[in-house]
Amino acid sequence: MSHRVVLTGVGVISPVGTGKDVFWDALKSGRSGIGPITRFDASLFSTRFAGEVNDFDPSDYLDHKETRRMDRFCHFAVAAAGLAFADAGMDTAALDAERAGAVVSSGIGGLETMETQQRILDNQGPRRLSPFLVPMMIVNMAAGHISIRYGLKGPNECIVTACATGTHSIGEAFRMVKAGLADVMIAGGSEAPITGLGLGGFAAAKTLSTRNDEPERASRPFDAERDGFVMGEGCGVVIMESLEHAQARGAHIYAEIAGFGATADAYHMTTPDENGRGAMRAMAQAIEEAGLAPSDIDYINAHGTSTAYNDKIESLAIRELFGKHAYDVAISSTKSMTGHLLGAAGGVEAVVLALAIERGLVPPTINYATPDPECDLNYTPNKAVEMRINAGISNSFGFGGQNAVICLKAFND
Repeated sequence: MSHRVVLTGVGVISPVGTGKDVFWDALKSGRSGIGPITRFDASLFSTRFAGEVNDFDPSDYLDHKETRRMDRFCHFAVAAAGLAFADAGMDTAALDAERAGAVVSSGIGGLETMETQQRILDNQGPRRLSPFLVPMMIVNMAAGHISIRYGLKGPNECIVTACATGTHSIGEAFRMVKAGLADVMIAGGSEAPITGLGLGGFAAAKTLSTRNDEPERASRPFDAERDGFVMGEGCGVVIMESLEHAQARGAHIYAEIAGFGATADAYHMTTPDENGRGAMRAMAQAIEEAGLAPSDIDYINAHGTSTAYNDKIESLAIRELFGKHAYDVAISSTKSMTGHLLGAAGGVEAVVLALAIERGLVPPTINYATPDPECDLNYTPNKAVEMRINAGISNSFGFGGQNAVICLKAFND
C-alpha cells in the first residue's frame, strides 16, 4: 500500500538564525549571514569569510558530558531535531518507536574533531587521543545520536552524497514512509566544515569566492560577476509522517512531500555535466512522481551555488525541462544569504520550500546586480515576492555528479 506523506515539523540552525521564525524573517528581509571567520585564524587563507552560526550554544540543548563527546555537526543535528519535534508537537516517548526513524546525514562529518585529534597525535602522541575520536568523527553519528536521544528504533541511515546529501536523505526517508516501512521519519543534513582544512581544501580547488572586502555580497548566484561559493555551516531537518498518522494526532501540515528524483551525471568529479541532463532528469522524476507536469511548478529553490558552471548548467537544465514555463516559474537561491551548507544545504532548503508554500512567499536571491546572458531566468532578484505556491521543487547537486530533487505540494485533504 502506498501512503501519502506530509511534512509536519521543521528544525533549522543556520548562519541567518536558529529556529524557523528567526530564519524565515531573515530570508524574507534579504539579510546576509556571511561575515569574517571567527572560529579560527583565517588570515593566511585566500578566502577569509564564511556563513558561521553565531547564535547557537550547545549547552542550551545538551549537557556538558554530551557536548564534549560530540562534534559540532552532531551538536547542530541533535538540537535541530529537538526543534523539529517541538515544532511538530510530537511527544517522541509516545511514538511506536519501531516505526519511527532517522535519515540525518553530513557531507563531511567531524572535520573539527579530526583536525584537533591530529594535532594531539602530532604533538603529544597516540596515548593522548580521545577514546571518543571515532564516534565523534564518523558521519553516521548525527542519525545515531538522534535515535538514541529520542528513542527512534525504526530505519536509521546515513546517506553521503556531498552537496546532495540533505536532499537524498529526505528523499529516501520519504520513500520509507510512502512504502509503509515507517510512520514517522526525521530527515535532513548537518554540517560544520568551517575549519582550516575545510576552508583550505575548497580554496585550493579554486571553488570559493575571494571577495574578502565585502563578504556579505560575495554569494551572488546567477549574477555575471559571481566568483565562487561561500562556505556555511548549520543543519536543516524535517519531520515526515504518513497522512493517516498525522491526521490521527491532529498535526499541523506544512505541505505534502510528493516526489523525489535521483540521478547521476556520470561525467566528472566536480563539474556538472555540461548539457544538464542529469539535473534535468532528477527534476523530471520528482515532478512526475508527484503526479504533476513541469508547468504545475510555481517555485524552484535552486541549488544556485554562485559558481560559474553550476549556475549556468542548472539554468540550462531548467530551460530544457520547463520550456516556455521556465521564464514564468519563480526561482531563488537562498544560498545568497546562508552561504552553501554543503551536506546540510538540502535539509535547510527543504525547510525553505515548506515555509514558502505555507506562507505564500518566495524568498529572494540577494546580490543579484549584473545579468548573465547564460542565466536568463526569473531568480527573484533582491526582494521577496508574495505569491501562492501550489507546488515547488528543491534542487541539490553534489560533487561526483549526484543529483537529488524533492517536490512539495500545498496540502489538500
